[in-house]
Amino acid sequence: MPAAAILSLALDDLDAPPLRPLPGPVAELLARLAAPPRLVAHLRAVHDVAVRLVDELTQRFPDLEVDRQAVLFGAATHDIGKVRHRAELSGPGSAHEPAGRDLLLAEGVAPGLARFAATHAAWGGPEIRIEDLLVSLADKVWKNRRVRELEDPVVARLATGGREQWEVFLEVDDVLGEIGAGADARLAFQGAYPVV
Repeated sequence: MPAAAILSLALDDLDAPPLRPLPGPVAELLARLAAPPRLVAHLRAVHDVAVRLVDELTQRFPDLEVDRQAVLFGAATHDIGKVRHRAELSGPGSAHEPAGRDLLLAEGVAPGLARFAATHAAWGGPEIRIEDLLVSLADKVWKNRRVRELEDPVVARLATGGREQWEVFLEVDDVLGEIGAGADARLAFQGAYPVV
């Protein structure tokens, strides 16, 4: 099957697991960059999880002020730098993080949205917002990976309005458990696409 056809499947396949398509402008950008199908499948899985995560958290925590569209864009593009650093598709590395931000900026993406490519692996510091944490969380829970050092700051930011942190932790734990339960299907979806 030609690479363009495989990429199209990764972008548009609506079969099991039923993952939401990537936002149109992101899908167009990935096609224009000839992104590896495995990367596109990964971005779809993380984007789908981000939709579920943000929707569930805003329902359970109505006082949560979050830029939903920013989180979804960030989830859909967080690893875009792997277009330039393809070895990081199957191995470790962080060169894709600043490269992704720079690539998005070069494509005319606003700095406030391009930042997610660089911040999805950074959870500390005063410049990290709830949106950054949620993109990072979606990038972990899509494969049912739990990272306390990431979850703790999310819980702390949600524990407002008189809610105890332990109570918030239980709510977040429920959400992450429910979403994480679909990890095997998402991993199989991603694994079905070639790295190159």
